Amino acid sequence: MSNSELIKDILERGVVNIIPSGEALKRELESRRLNVYLGIDPTAVRIHLGHAVLLRKLAQLGQLGHSVTFLIGDFTALIGDTSDKDSERPRLTGLQIKENFATYKQQAEKFIDFGKVKLVHNSDWLKRLTFEDIVKLSQHFSAGDFVGRELIKKRLASGQNVGLHELLYPLMQGYDSYYLDTDLQLGGTDQTFNMAAGRTLQKDLRNKESFVLAGEFLPGTDGRKMSKTWGNAIWLDDSAAEIYGKVMSLADGLIVTYFTLATNLPLTEIDGLKADLEFNRATPLAAKKRLAFQIVSELHGPSEAQMAENEFEQIFQKRELPTNIATAKIKIICSNPSPLNSLTAAAAPLLIFPSAKSTTIPNKTFATAMLPAIRNTKPAPISSGAMGPMRILVIGETRDTEP
Repeated sequence: MSNSELIKDILERGVVNIIPSGEALKRELESRRLNVYLGIDPTAVRIHLGHAVLLRKLAQLGQLGHSVTFLIGDFTALIGDTSDKDSERPRLTGLQIKENFATYKQQAEKFIDFGKVKLVHNSDWLKRLTFEDIVKLSQHFSAGDFVGRELIKKRLASGQNVGLHELLYPLMQGYDSYYLDTDLQLGGTDQTFNMAAGRTLQKDLRNKESFVLAGEFLPGTDGRKMSKTWGNAIWLDDSAAEIYGKVMSLADGLIVTYFTLATNLPLTEIDGLKADLEFNRATPLAAKKRLAFQIVSELHGPSEAQMAENEFEQIFQKRELPTNIATAKIKIICSNPSPLNSLTAAAAPLLIFPSAKSTTIPNKTFATAMLPAIRNTKPAPISSGAMGPMRILVIGETRDTEP
């Protein structure tokens, strides 16, 4: 990809807004070396594919020769950003934050080369600010601007608490930008207000114009914003098989969005694929398999992607058993063993039961169980209607079936 194509991709792919304008930023990208940063607060131990949208842009800007910084918000995480939340974030301890960001670099390395990208922690400068410093910085902002934000207004109108410390978050993120003397900030659309605080400090304290690029959110597997809370995330440290399976579970309407935001596939190819889908030259299943293969290839490599695809086809298209099945031998104890004699003699089954808090395993588990026979690789259905109550020994634990 040429530099002009790279700049076009940065400015157009998955971009919702550029402040003050995309044309002005384009001129700057073409004419001088910019200081660019992207920050992530370590509020969880894992980074999901939604974060990768902007990690890719950071990597592309590094390719162009700009000075790029990946910021771990270990100090801002003490407050927690509520820009996209309808309540206060739970407060994290210093130990929780340290444990969370321990693996961030390893996960981010799937997209960015830390030989070209600087890694920093904002605790290095924010914890050194005095109360006098914070008062002076606060004079550049209005409380009215903060409470005028839509989610904050809703919380206040419904009588929810809005902590005074929450007003400090945009100030702290703005100071990150000022401290790093940033020319361009990258963030999601929910970060626009906070990134604007950085522009304010740069303009007020340095008389310097700076830019904000707000990226589009990658929807989760259920169509909502990708989030740990909703259990709809594709995590960067998921296995190849997990990622492949999650992508295949997407609604057909998300295929093009995922190609655009979650892969490096050129936009011209994506446009062609979109047209193929619209005019029925390609099936959603074929397009989704190509998408899953592309994403897994970029995260785990082509060989892992091929194995994940083969396994998926074996299980879900050919309806065969998985290549690797975790099994455990169990002992069945029954006061009336006759119903089991013919079964165990003919099939010698190995059963697998998921761990559960309940002390009972209902009979419907047996009724729907598929028991692979030693001499027959095809699973055979079994009904437990005639078996009645029995005790099951599963990996050292005893479970009673319901009558």
